[in-house]
Amino acid sequence: METRTETKRARIISKAVDIIKSIPTGIRYSDLARKLQEELPDIPENTIYGTIWNLETRIPDKVYKPDRGLFRHVSFAETVPRKKEEQGMERPKEVDFYQPFADWLVNELEECTKTIPLGGNRFKDKWGTPDVIGIRDPRKSDIIKPPTEIVSAEIKVDTTNLITAFGQACSYKVFSHKSYIVVPKDSPEEDIARLDALCRGFGVGLILFDSGSCQVPRFEIRVRASKHEPDMFYVNKYMRLIEDELFS
Repeated sequence: METRTETKRARIISKAVDIIKSIPTGIRYSDLARKLQEELPDIPENTIYGTIWNLETRIPDKVYKPDRGLFRHVSFAETVPRKKEEQGMERPKEVDFYQPFADWLVNELEECTKTIPLGGNRFKDKWGTPDVIGIRDPRKSDIIKPPTEIVSAEIKVDTTNLITAFGQACSYKVFSHKSYIVVPKDSPEEDIARLDALCRGFGVGLILFDSGSCQVPRFEIRVRASKHEPDMFYVNKYMRLIEDELFS
């Protein structure tokens, strides 16, 4: 015979699924608990919290967690809002963002004193070429002159293969003091969360931007790149290829 507690839990789970299914982008744990308290005022708060904290384990066929503390209905697992594509509008190309980001590194983030768009296969090897590369030279006003730093960036407008882009950004650390990966804000939330965790662990910077507008891309920093010492053999090898452009 079903106990009262089991009946309450069944009601909580049923109502929780209804709420989660009504929000395609997902709902946070605390927000879900608050909504359930409003919908089920006769059930004690502790019973609600104790029932929903592991919903993805209780009902994995209906609910999953794309990120810590975020519940989403399984029917939305592959849903990625792409409003402009749905409307048939052509999105800007990746190369269209090279110069705007190069300018942003200098003028907004102030990580560099000079930057150049690169891309293509300028470095002519399988490890890839940064889309944007820059240097930070000491300023005339600096009392103590720091050594020159090299900053590289990998920019992506395609959200389907971000882990490859992350690997490229990591490979640039062999010749760069700082490396950034730049991805669209409308990337799947679970992908951004994983990139956030990876970037913090590997010292790579993470920048989000509006990939629908190269005129106003609205770059925003999510994780600032950590400085490290690159391998000077590779620094000299690659900088020699762009010496006239970057160091003149």
